Amino acid sequence: MQSEPIERLIAELKKLPGIGAKSAERITFHVLDMARDEADRLAGAISDVKNKIGLCSVCCNVTEADPCPICSSEKRDRSIICVVEKPSNVQMIEKGGAYSGLYHVLHGLISPLSGVQPDDVTVGRLMERVRDGDVKEVVVATNPTVDGDSTAMYIAKVVKPLGVAVTRIARGVPVGGDIELADEATLARAMEGRSELL
Repeated sequence: MQSEPIERLIAELKKLPGIGAKSAERITFHVLDMARDEADRLAGAISDVKNKIGLCSVCCNVTEADPCPICSSEKRDRSIICVVEKPSNVQMIEKGGAYSGLYHVLHGLISPLSGVQPDDVTVGRLMERVRDGDVKEVVVATNPTVDGDSTAMYIAKVVKPLGVAVTRIARGVPVGGDIELADEATLARAMEGRSELL
């Protein structure tokens, strides 16, 4: 039988995505082996994330400043908004370096079977931005799943009547991927999203 603080930390770590019982136990004992100042820095970093980070009032991305640095940047193309499911998607697109427009984070996907309706995500705020701004294109960058596709279709249905183009990111074989390992649907989407070689 372990002490209550150890059991409590293991129980809390198991709630994190991708952390099972063995990983939670391993992390707990790693924390026990850490110097006190290291453990305090870890606890402080977790506390700071919860206390200092909020949502941008414009794009709904996570941020310390409001509006976020992307929304307040004069260098961003304000005529295009990329719609993503969650804040981590913004980070991934930014790392790619090929996009210079603005973002909108939905914080979920429309999923009628799970009871998630458009009002349960930030589609309404997206519509306000499209109506109020000089937006010419909305790029939907949701995952190629049933819920991702239904969310993309819903956004297209409500945005297109406003005279704004709605596009979807291309899908297909990943860079470094092997065609032989791709499934039929992925290959079909790769063919549909093909582009002219320069």
